[in-house]
Formats: sequence, C-alpha cells, structure tokens
Amino acid sequence: MLKEIRNSIVVIVGAAFIAAGFNLFLVPHKLLSGGVSGLSMLTTYITPLNLSVLYLAYNIPLLIAGWFLLGKRFIGLSILSVVFVTWFVALIPEMDLASDSILSAVFGGVLVGIGSGISFRVGGSSGGFDILGSIVTRYRDFPIGNILVGLNAVIVLAMGYLNQNWNLVLASIVSLYITGKVLDLIHVGHIKITVYIITNESERMLERLLSHPRGVTRIKTEGAFSHKEKDMLMTVTTMYELADLKEIIKQTDPSAFVNIVETVGVMGSFRRR
Repeated sequence: MLKEIRNSIVVIVGAAFIAAGFNLFLVPHKLLSGGVSGLSMLTTYITPLNLSVLYLAYNIPLLIAGWFLLGKRFIGLSILSVVFVTWFVALIPEMDLASDSILSAVFGGVLVGIGSGISFRVGGSSGGFDILGSIVTRYRDFPIGNILVGLNAVIVLAMGYLNQNWNLVLASIVSLYITGKVLDLIHVGHIKITVYIITNESERMLERLLSHPRGVTRIKTEGAFSHKEKDMLMTVTTMYELADLKEIIKQTDPSAFVNIVETVGVMGSFRRR
C-alpha cells in the first residue's frame, strides 16, 4: 500500500515536470513535444481549442487500448499521469522563461524527459505515444526513448508541412531528441545485467535469489591458487533490479566475490517486466 502511494506521488511529480516543460518553455515558442502532446499543441496553435482539454481527449482512446494490452496497474498510473498533466497544464500559467527558442527546446525537452522518465520508473507512463512505445518494448528490447523519438517526429514534420516554419521544426526536433535521451537515462529497464557470484553460501544465496523472477545457473568452480571448490551463481537481471540483488548478496554473504557486466543482448525466455 505504501509503495503504491509512493508510486502515485512520483507520477504526480512527473506530471508537474511535463506540464512545466509545456507551459514554461515549449508552448510560448509554439514548439512541439511530439506524440499526443505534440498533436494537442499543434491543434491548439491552429484552432482556439484549449490545450489541456485536447491533451485529455486525445489520450482517452490510447488509454482504453492500453487497458487491454498492458495491464490495469500500468494504465492506472498512466491515467493518473494524464489527469494530472491536464490539471497542471490548466493551472501553470503560460510564461516565456527563455527568449531563445533553442534554449526553450533544450530545457523543455529536459523537463518533459524527466517527467516521463520517472513515471516509467515506477511502472506507469505519461500516456500518449508512451503507451505505444511500451507495447513495443514489452516484446522487443529497444530503448523506449528511441521509439518515442521516431513516433513523435511524424507529428513535428506535420507541423512543418502545415505552417512552413522549418526553424520551429528543427527546434522541436532538438527538444524531442533531448527528451528521448533524458528518458533513456532515467528509464533503464531495457538494460540487461549479468551477475556472477562466487560464494561459500550457495544454498542460502539460491534460496534468496530464486524468490525473485529471474533464473539462476549454478556452476562448479575451483580457485586456481587455492584449489578450493566453490559455487559460482550466474543470473541475468535488469538495471532496475540490480540494487535489490546487491542487497541480497550483501545480506547473505558479504565476502562473496561478485562480477557485474552489462549484457549486449538476451535470447530465450527472459521475462520482461
């Protein structure tokens, strides 16, 4: 219960970052964030319709689709994010904090990337094309930021075609790129880690490790100098779960020798979470 409350608070904070990026940097210069938010902005720029209402309206069909494809918990947090982004966009006054469009693109992109990233970090999303990106990464190990950049670029190019202002298009692409990079720095679920553990407490270690949703392989080893036999346990996990794994190792066998390496790719039945 406490964890769910914490996650909800994180999503709300992320929504505040996203809305601040919109109203303080992107919207004053008529830049786009891309995806559903960019589509909402583009519609706002060419019609008298309200950004917050459009953002909510465009997200509803994607949230409904995600409810059936991605699970209720993920979409529940995504709905929370969309509702609070809508509220914060209406609450935060539109203010031109930076007179330069490139600076606005950079800092707007950073804020939106932080907001989206921390929402993903606790198992939700900021809605929109984030949901489409999540569907893809559930079945393929692609960095989600790169996927979102590709999806969102379509909206930005549409703006260039409609208003023929390619300076704004280029600045918006800068914002999208930075958003994707910041998102990937925070959301590291696609990064796989292989951990090799040489321990004298293999039975206790296995008991603790097997309580987590990752397989463990036991390998018999012998010290080249001491000629003592030991067990080496090998497991593949994600960057998210690495901190918990380290804590288990420290509690079970503080003297264990541990080698942690980043994994280029995984084939087979690796469970994605």
